[in-house]
Amino acid sequence: MKMKIFAILMVGVMLTLGLTGCFGCSDDDDALPLIGLVQFAPHPALDAAREGFVSGLADEGFVDGVNVTFMDAFSAQGNADTAASMAQRIVADNVDMILGIGTSASQALMRATGDIPIMITAVTDPLQAGLVETFERPNRNITGTSDLTPVKNQFELMVELIPGVETVGIIFNIGEVNSVIQADMAEQAAYALGLNVEIMTVTGTADVAQAAAALARMVDVIYIPTCNTIAATYATVVNAADGAGIPVIVGESNGVIAGGLATTGINYYELGRQTAVMAARILRGEATPQEMGIQWQEENNITINMTTAERLEIEIPAHILDVAQIIE
Repeated sequence: MKMKIFAILMVGVMLTLGLTGCFGCSDDDDALPLIGLVQFAPHPALDAAREGFVSGLADEGFVDGVNVTFMDAFSAQGNADTAASMAQRIVADNVDMILGIGTSASQALMRATGDIPIMITAVTDPLQAGLVETFERPNRNITGTSDLTPVKNQFELMVELIPGVETVGIIFNIGEVNSVIQADMAEQAAYALGLNVEIMTVTGTADVAQAAAALARMVDVIYIPTCNTIAATYATVVNAADGAGIPVIVGESNGVIAGGLATTGINYYELGRQTAVMAARILRGEATPQEMGIQWQEENNITINMTTAERLEIEIPAHILDVAQIIE
């Protein structure tokens, strides 16, 4: 039986990618592999992971438009119920591989099938999310990469950039398990540095403006973990912080591009490429998800928004500028 891999590409808007090709050099159109990327919500970090995955697969020989095919694109728009129904629809089509981008999308896929190989990326803690039995050996049809950020390092950077900080505000969606995990880590990192903490939670993007404005009045700096809901509304939080004259430290570099002051964290594009290398091994029959351990990105990069720093009159130490990626 020639392998078919159904693809669902979640990118925020409905797309149809008309790619052609063959896997295993077959002339049979029915044998064309359809590579899928299932994305929970549209925002720059998850988009970058998707783009990196496609690029990485091309480097591994699964070339877009040559020997792989992407089909039917949908978006869950950050809604877990929508993601669940889409996962069920994918499985009902008797697919062979799916990629989940984000924790909620990956959990929806896990609940929908225990047989079809599932690659995951941008998942903070696959173990706590119930996706794998162990990091070293998933023992399930799921493997991929985690986007767990170096929260402790981010808080150390925070106090170096803002020496007088006393109270940090943490804002996140209480319904996203990935955000809860990182918020707990952030709270502990803050206490370890002698900082006070104010927590503000939301349940959707509609709550963010009011929550951010309230939080900005209570704290010296706002911290945003890699939360899908807040990432979709970075500008809203930055605007609230600007109104109070305080900076925002973020969990990933796209938040710095959106106006946050700084981060030290992972590169989602490279994380997607790392996941693609793993997926290619499975597509070639060299490994199975059950035996392939979860991977993390080893290198972390400091990113600084100099426009924000200048606006808030924050002086960036020279030794940080020497190694940081600078956003103007």
